[in-house]
Amino acid sequence: MLDTTALNQQRNFFEGQAAIWLFGYGSLIWKADFTYLERRPAYIHHWERRFWQGSHDHRGTPEAPGRVATLIRSPGAVCHGMAYRITPEVLAPLDVREKNGYLREKVTLTFVDEKGSEPEQSEGLIYLASDDNPAFLGEAPLADIAQQIANAHGPSGPNKEYLLNLATALRELDAKDAHIFALEQHLSRL
Repeated sequence: MLDTTALNQQRNFFEGQAAIWLFGYGSLIWKADFTYLERRPAYIHHWERRFWQGSHDHRGTPEAPGRVATLIRSPGAVCHGMAYRITPEVLAPLDVREKNGYLREKVTLTFVDEKGSEPEQSEGLIYLASDDNPAFLGEAPLADIAQQIANAHGPSGPNKEYLLNLATALRELDAKDAHIFALEQHLSRL
């Protein structure tokens, strides 16, 4: 397992800024166990959420990894989540939380505001687990992914809890995600 903590601490895209935006698209939507200044629903363009990243440290073990969300490039796609305005010192514990293959990347966030108003945008960070990290599991049939999620359990709890909480959080945001909702259906049949 590659620990990306030190790498992320070198990836400081917003040096000198008093506050930065962080975009959560997985457990960060519903499990913000860090201090933040502001929280706003947001989305990013040209990315889709997929349960293609292995979790050896939170929702699984090295012997039986769980599966958690990452993003894949997809032209024209929209990925909804939650944006948090944080101070830079919050990144250190997040780097540890996201150490299993995730790297900080810079993206443009669009905030979800009142209907009819002009969308507001800002630069922000995501933690991205790309296909070249050692914990990346990649694509598999949805039934197989659901079975792996149903069976996996790690220090942060059952893997199925992660998927079910994410599906609930996306519904609360009124966000559509065919991949997540299809996995949830497969899981309910097991």
